[in-house]
Amino acid sequence: MLAFVLRRLFQAVIVMVAVAFIAFMLFQYVGDPVVFLLGQDASPQQIRELRSDLGLDQPFFVQFWHFLLNAAQGEFGLSLRQGAKVSRLIAERFPATLELALIAALLALLIGVPMGVYAALRRGTFMSQLFMTLSLLGVSLPTFLIGILLILVFAVTLGWFPSFGRGETVQVGWWSTGLLRADGWHHIVLPAVTLAVFQLTLIMRLVRAEMLEVLRTDYIKFARARGLSNRAVHFGHALKNTLVPVLTITGLQLGGLIAFAIITETVFQWPGMGLLFIQAVTFADIPVMAAYLCLIALIFVAINLVVDLLYFAVDPRLRVSKSESH
Repeated sequence: MLAFVLRRLFQAVIVMVAVAFIAFMLFQYVGDPVVFLLGQDASPQQIRELRSDLGLDQPFFVQFWHFLLNAAQGEFGLSLRQGAKVSRLIAERFPATLELALIAALLALLIGVPMGVYAALRRGTFMSQLFMTLSLLGVSLPTFLIGILLILVFAVTLGWFPSFGRGETVQVGWWSTGLLRADGWHHIVLPAVTLAVFQLTLIMRLVRAEMLEVLRTDYIKFARARGLSNRAVHFGHALKNTLVPVLTITGLQLGGLIAFAIITETVFQWPGMGLLFIQAVTFADIPVMAAYLCLIALIFVAINLVVDLLYFAVDPRLRVSKSESH
């Protein structure tokens, strides 16, 4: 296990260095930060002095090394649009995005897994066919269209939920949360449902396919031959082995929810990192774009490591094979 973790950590470092290099290249080829900071009317003397202060007159690899050191400390300089530290902007927006992604992932799991199990165990029934039809709609419809439809129906027509914003928040240390206020829960419903629809249908179809495959295996037939009840076979044996690929998809999708909440946050004007990134792209705010890229890569790497470790807890066959190999 220790060797596995160390190998994964080494791979994670390589990935992060590669992502940091890509982020660093944004500074080299996507506009000149000196021009953004000083404007077009700056004198050559001012430009030279600022370049020297920022270290932009140093060799390429020296600049990249300094960038790596600063990135490891969470420092990406100042936002060219807002003039504030990028680390502070990210820290202010990250809680909103993480809460939205976690609620969406929880909805997708709590609804998608039972629907997938039901669709597998009750094939051919009306409800099973209805679930599969709804899953096709969820996979096919783009996220922004789902969000707009939800706003039209539940915010504009029925007036049940607000159509934008995060609502009332509470500061818990440096963390701002809306989950401790009823108004915060009221605001998060529509964006969370919008973000969860695609993941929910994906998990449902995956659970159904894996459940059907597991139910055809020999050890399930042996369990039935021993006289075990359907409940014990379905939930004690089949579902447990079905959860291994579901863990992979759920882990990766959580990273995807955080990374690709951009559309949902834009539609609902949710004050998270996605909306900050869209604004950074619009104004060519390179430090914010680089910080967002590195942070998302770090989240994906961390989630992949956690998912790999969870395999050993969920699937005993992996522990057996590892011990036999040693």
